[in-house]
This record gives sequence, C-alpha cells and structure tokens, in this order.
Amino acid sequence: MAVSKTRNLLVDVARRLFAQNGFENTSMNEIAQQANKGRRTLYTYFKSKEDIYNTVIQSELKRLFESLDEVANKDIPPEEKMVQLIFIHLEAVKEIVNRNGNLRAEFFRNIWRVEQVRKTFDRSEITVFRRVLNEGVDKGQFDLNNVKFTAELIHYCLKGCETPYIYGHLAVNQDELHVFVHRLVRRSIGHSYM
Repeated sequence: MAVSKTRNLLVDVARRLFAQNGFENTSMNEIAQQANKGRRTLYTYFKSKEDIYNTVIQSELKRLFESLDEVANKDIPPEEKMVQLIFIHLEAVKEIVNRNGNLRAEFFRNIWRVEQVRKTFDRSEITVFRRVLNEGVDKGQFDLNNVKFTAELIHYCLKGCETPYIYGHLAVNQDELHVFVHRLVRRSIGHSYM
C-alpha cells in the first residue's frame, strides 16, 4: 500500500511540475524535493524523467479510458453511446492538454513521444468502439459490413480532430457540433430509416 501511495505521490508531483515548468525545465531533483522524497526513492520507481513523464500521460489516458468504458456499459441505445464516446474523447483530450499548462506546448511539439505512450490506449479505445458497434449491429441499429475497420476509422478521425477541437478551430459552435455528430453517426453507420 505504501509503495503505491509513494509512486502515486511522485506521479502527481511530476504532473504538476511538468504542467508548471514543461518537460525540459523540470528535473528529477525537483520532483523528488517537491514530493519530500529522496532521489533514490524517485529512481526506485522511475528510471528517468522520460519514464515518469510517460507514466503521467498514461495515468491521464487511463482516466479517459475509464470514462469511455463507463459510457460503453450504459443502458442507452448504441447510437447515443457512439455520440457520447466521440465527445468524451474530444473533451477529455482537450481538458488533459489544457489542465497541464506547459505540457500543452509539449503535447504539440513532441507529438511522437505522446504517440508512443498512447499506443496501448489507442488499442483499448478501438476495442470499446468495436464493442459498441457490434452491439448496434446485433440490435439491428447499425448497418456495417466491417466493424473492425469502422472502429479504427472513427478512432483515427477523432485523433485528427483533437488539435482543431482543442484550439477551437472547428467552424461550428458546440450545439451545432452535437447535431452534426448525431447526424453523422446516424447516416454513416445507422440504418437509413433511423
């Protein structure tokens, strides 16, 4: 229990310092000092600053996945689940990037590092999409020939929308966007009579 508590403390302190100072301007020494732990303790849990940074991003993505999974388990129509999944993804990524201050610049400057850390999350998200799409097919609400491809396409389209969504560059307001996403889901994967 104490091991987990110490590790979580170090991750929380690192998240705060990365958000405040950015990745480059945060040292392992600072993380240890701010957590009131010795460097040896920090290096017991993390090999390097990159390792703790990756853990910070993974912890953020874990929260996002838990939110997605919660929606996928709701007792609502699959069409509504897909719409909610889309907005949870976009809102959560926006909130993660905005909440983490200086990491916002790091997120866009070093997208390759973020992509490496995201691989597991991406696969998990696609699995959630597949689960909801299969549910829709099973209930006769979605008309899909290839659920796997559709789930991947939705995932990669969402990733492509992240930056414009974060910066508010989508050409419609939130209400119009909700209507558009509902129509898009209904017309692209739903039956024409829906």
